[in-house]
Amino acid sequence: MKYDFISIMDRHGKDSIAVDGLGNGSSMAPDRPKDGFDAIPMWVADMNFPTVPTVSEAIIERAGHPAFGYFSPTEEYFHSIIRWQEIRNGVTELTSKHIGYENGVLGGVISALNVFCSKGDHILLHSPTYIGFTNSLTNNGYNIVHSPLVLDENNIWRMDFADMEQKIAENHIHAAVFCSPHNPCGRVWERRELERFMELCRKYNVYVISDEIWSDLILDGHKHIPTQMVSEDARQRTVALYAPSKTFNLAGLVGSYHIIYNQWILDRINKESSLSHYNAMNVLSMHALIGAYKPEGYEWVDELCQVLTENVDYACSYIAEHFDGVRVSKPQGTYMLFIDCTAWCQKHGKSISELQKAGWNVGVAWQDGRAFHGPCHIRMNLALPLSRVQEAFRRLDKYVFNI
Repeated sequence: MKYDFISIMDRHGKDSIAVDGLGNGSSMAPDRPKDGFDAIPMWVADMNFPTVPTVSEAIIERAGHPAFGYFSPTEEYFHSIIRWQEIRNGVTELTSKHIGYENGVLGGVISALNVFCSKGDHILLHSPTYIGFTNSLTNNGYNIVHSPLVLDENNIWRMDFADMEQKIAENHIHAAVFCSPHNPCGRVWERRELERFMELCRKYNVYVISDEIWSDLILDGHKHIPTQMVSEDARQRTVALYAPSKTFNLAGLVGSYHIIYNQWILDRINKESSLSHYNAMNVLSMHALIGAYKPEGYEWVDELCQVLTENVDYACSYIAEHFDGVRVSKPQGTYMLFIDCTAWCQKHGKSISELQKAGWNVGVAWQDGRAFHGPCHIRMNLALPLSRVQEAFRRLDKYVFNI
């Protein structure tokens, strides 16, 4: 490979929650490992790979000029996004007027909900559910109505359309927050699924906020289809949210964007997003996006997806062969596993908290899945060099699941 996805990057003291946040007393943070074990960070959804060099080069080049005053996003910024969406996702007819800035995807979700809904309204989400949705919607006064995803006969997560329709009708739902690809389950939705979902939203006049931050991280054999592309109605009722942060590990720089084709929605969301007076782009994050979306970034992401596919294949095969009573639906995108430990815990008389702690003790810093509505689940980040993934599973085998 042209880029380095093998070297183990030391992130200690480099502003990383994933390693420096262990044992800090937070309800979300794993404990530090016992003596004799180093920590393998597998909880925070960021990557343990160096980003594509053109990101650092773009930041360094801009930082070489000693003025950082007020600015506006450049044409190069907008053209970088338009090219990326066209080449990666087949998007056509996208122009700079359809693109708006958001500090973060969750902020964009709330701005859209504030336009479509009133405080106290019911909002449709699938469960399992990304904890960021749960916290941001609850904090802003919205009531979440969950429609559970279900595992089919092939162990693939599917939407339950009958359940969704019933809940939309009974709860007078006017907006849905949709995750594509899905976090934490890793589903990459097929066109027929998207078409059926959006037809249901058309039938009941439900607006859709589509979080597509994971859309670049698609594993072999699968293809991301933007929600807005499945029909003209979908294009007009959907707010799509993207960012280079998940793809290139840029969350610490802050910077996302929305794509909105409906002018009525666009005007109101731009106004809503502006009200705090803090939803404003950082000049270095703008140049980071431009650096990420250079030709080298296309190559880097292609190689990254190969690496993630190999990691996922290894992890899922290892679980199936070595961890009796542990179940996982193989993700089709993202780099997260959502592991169901129900049968193992029942067989061994252990709680999910005890199981998680056993992993933490030997340095496997995985994450409690209950916050994502997985009652006996663990969420695990596989965006590490394969050697570290292998070491984590070796420890889980020796010290946790098969003692």
